[in-house]
This record gives sequence, structure tokens and C-alpha cells, in this order.
Amino acid sequence: MTVRYRVEHETRYDYAAPVATSQHVAYLRPRELPHQRVLEHRLEITPEPAESAGRVDYFGNAALHFALLKPHVALVTRAVSAVEVLARESPRDPEESPPWEEARDRHTYVKGRGAHEASPYAFASSYVALDAELAEFARPSFAPGTPLLAGAIDLMHRIHAEFTFDPAATTLTTPVRRVLAERRGVCQDFAHLQIAGLRSLGLAARYVSGYLLTDPPPGQERLAGADASHAWLSVFCPQYGWVDLDPTNDVLPDVRHVTLAWGRDYGDVSPLHGVLLGGADHALHVAVSVVPLGA
Repeated sequence: MTVRYRVEHETRYDYAAPVATSQHVAYLRPRELPHQRVLEHRLEITPEPAESAGRVDYFGNAALHFALLKPHVALVTRAVSAVEVLARESPRDPEESPPWEEARDRHTYVKGRGAHEASPYAFASSYVALDAELAEFARPSFAPGTPLLAGAIDLMHRIHAEFTFDPAATTLTTPVRRVLAERRGVCQDFAHLQIAGLRSLGLAARYVSGYLLTDPPPGQERLAGADASHAWLSVFCPQYGWVDLDPTNDVLPDVRHVTLAWGRDYGDVSPLHGVLLGGADHALHVAVSVVPLGA
């Protein structure tokens, strides 16, 4: 099965006072993957940058650096991409994956043994704290000898069942421990929570940003800008490699998910961030549309 999408992601900042100069980094180009092809991509920036340069970061994501060197009271970025997504092969039987302790031990330091490729994703990062409380939350899914993927999927089920999706409950800086205590949040929070639980047990998990095709209410047309960016996670399994999990929707991502970037947490792959001289307060507006091509 192959599906093609047109993805539009517009971000607008309106500043309360003029910004003299600013430097920004954008992660808005979808990744090229075995199950995903970028057919077209363009990024429109207003006002036009004085300079810009693309690069591939440590995690293999496409990043664009740009600078605005004249005073401005607004910044608008509009990313337009045509993406082809192929059905990926899900693990046939999670119960056949190796015991979770075997995967954990690959990230334990042993003198003379080089670091595993997934090891950078097994430690704490800016948005993902590791502690005993988070390990205890994850532990019921990982009894001794539990197959890794079976445990990770069970943890995904538990987060979906026990937590409430509430956009008003958290902000970008809400700690994972607070999400755990209050049992509310959004996709970013649930991804960080599951990553924190897995890493607190010594497992490797990474944060994935992207988009999700959502259906409009019955009888209503799809509205431009009505979708939102999305987040999920991947856990490293020695037998299968990286396996994606979406705790917000309680699914293993499929052709409805478009992968944008991945890293240790949100801080590595924020779609747009920067440093400003001036500007004071600002208003932010984001509009995302994910539309099947031909629809």
C-alpha cells in the first residue's frame, strides 16, 4: 500500500515590538526513509532571509539555518511537501522479540567494547528525566524475561488508557514527572513519558516528530490548517531495529504517519526555533494541513 500526501505547515510569529535581527533553525523537511519518499519540498520564509544554509544534523535530519538582519515585526514560514508513504512491515509477533534485559545490556558500559549505535538514546536529555519513579511506572510492563516489544506495546496501551489528552494541561516546558502525576497532556508529553519510562529501565528510545492524517467529523469537509504536528517515539529492538509506537493513538505508526525528524527529545527537532534581538512578547499561530493527493 502506498499513499501520497500534500503537507502544509505554516508558522507565524507576530512580535509586540520590532525584532532587530534574528537567527533561526528549521526542521521542516520530511526525512527520506525506506518507507517514505519526499517528492517535493519548498520552504517559503517572509521576510526573505539575508542568508540561509542547509545541513544534515547528527541524527540525520535536514536542518535549515537562516538569518534575518533587518528589523521586522513578524516572521512567517510556510513549508509545503509532497510525500509518498509506503506501508511498513510491522513485527509479526512481539512475543518473539528478545528479552528486554538483553536489549538493556547492550547499552551497559563494558571496557573494550564500543558504544552501540542506539546508546545515545538510552540516557537522560533536556526534556527526558530518568529516575526511580519513572522506572516504577514502566516496570509493570517489563516483568523479568518479558519480550522487549511486548513490554513496549503494553506500556503504550497503558499510557493511552490511563492518561487524558488535554491541550490545556501542559506547555512545551512541562516536566515529565508532572505529566506522570497529573495524567494529562498532549502527544509530545505522552511520547516523552514513554521514552522516559523506557530509558529509566536502561532501554534506548528516541523522539519522532511528524504529521498524522486525521479525519474530519462525519459529514464535514476537511478544513485547511485543521490538522496539527504530531509526535511519537521509537524503541530499539536488537531483532527488528527501531520500532515506532504512538501512545497518543495506541497504534504502531503506519501509512497515516509522515516522519519529519527524530532526536533524543523535542529539543533536538523543534520545527522552528531561534535567537532574537528585540521583539519582547509575541503571538504564535500554527496551521497544518495533511491532505491525500488527489483528494
